[in-house]
This record gives sequence, structure tokens and C-alpha cells, in this order.
Amino acid sequence: MEATPATAVTTFALPEIPYGYNAFPDTIDAMTMEIHHSKHHQGYTNKLNAALEEANISGKTIEEILSMDNLPTGIRNNGGGYYNHTLYWDILTPGNSGMSDDLKAQIVKDFGSEESFKNELADAGAKRFGSGWAWVCQDNDKKLHICSTPNQDNPLMAVAERMGKPILGIDVWEHAYYLKYQNKRGDYLKNIIKIINWDKVESRIS
Repeated sequence: MEATPATAVTTFALPEIPYGYNAFPDTIDAMTMEIHHSKHHQGYTNKLNAALEEANISGKTIEEILSMDNLPTGIRNNGGGYYNHTLYWDILTPGNSGMSDDLKAQIVKDFGSEESFKNELADAGAKRFGSGWAWVCQDNDKKLHICSTPNQDNPLMAVAERMGKPILGIDVWEHAYYLKYQNKRGDYLKNIIKIINWDKVESRIS
């Protein structure tokens, strides 16, 4: 399991979605995908770059930025929005992606079973009050755990109740699912777990 290297940049750019907006018609409708990516994610990207310029911060990875102490509000909110959505798009797939034997073994070791793991992940998203994210993270001791954060916070930030290295993130803001699911967040969570790219998730484990 080799971690994907991070690259330091001066200006962050909106990442492309390689599978297109209509890749998941049974899970996420194309209009939601397009608005979510081209409006929400683009907005976070633009505002992050402006906030970094104002704070005279450059030459750092987004992970390094979000791990800084005393983040200005604009960088915390928009940097979180940029990073969280980038991870979210990256770990979805229109194809079938099963877990490798190594990943299954780690999940069984840390959560008891694959079913318990998926239930706990869905539960973390369902119980997040208001807007936020559900996460699978890796601790410093290499153990996996599940947590959630409000708004655009994430476990890289010092303000997180439980910190860790995110390897999977699920958006539970209403704009991520409301056109298709309305107030049925649980149905959205149950379905989105079915389109996780487990190879990408595993590649983030160090």
C-alpha cells in the first residue's frame, strides 16, 4: 500500500472529473454532479487561492496548509472545501471496485468485519448534524478509524475532534444529494458506498 505523493503548488486548480457528470445516474444525478463540481468546488478553489494570496502563503501542499495551526477562517473553510471535494471525486468510480485481500484484512482487523465497517461509515454520515463529512482515516499507528467533521473541516486540521490522515471522505452537505434524495440522507449514504473506488482508497494508506 503506497501513499499517493502530494505536490506543492502556488495556485490550486479545480481537478477534472475523469468519469463525467452522468457516470452515476442510479446514485447521483448529473445535475447534482455538475452543480457540485462546477459551482461549489470551483467556488472553494477560487476563494482558497484568494485567501492564500491575502495571507502570503505559497509553495505548500494543501495537506501542509490545512495542518497549520490557527488557520484563518477563509483558508480553513475554502481550503477544507477544496481538499475535501478533491478527495471525494477521486474515490468514486463508475465501475465495480472490490477491495483487495490486503484491504479487507486490515478492515476486518480494525472494524471486525467489512459489514461493520460500512455500517459504521454510513452511521457517521447519518448522525452528522447539519452539514459536514464522514471520514475513514489512518492513525499514526497505522490503524484505520471512522469519524465525522462539521462544515468543511477535516481530520487534517488541529480543530478536529479526532485527527488522522483521510483516505476516504463522503460529503453529507445537502447539495451533495438533495435533488435526488431530498431528506433521505441514509439512502444516499447506502448507495454512494456502493460506488467507492477501493483501489484509490487503498492507495492512500501508508
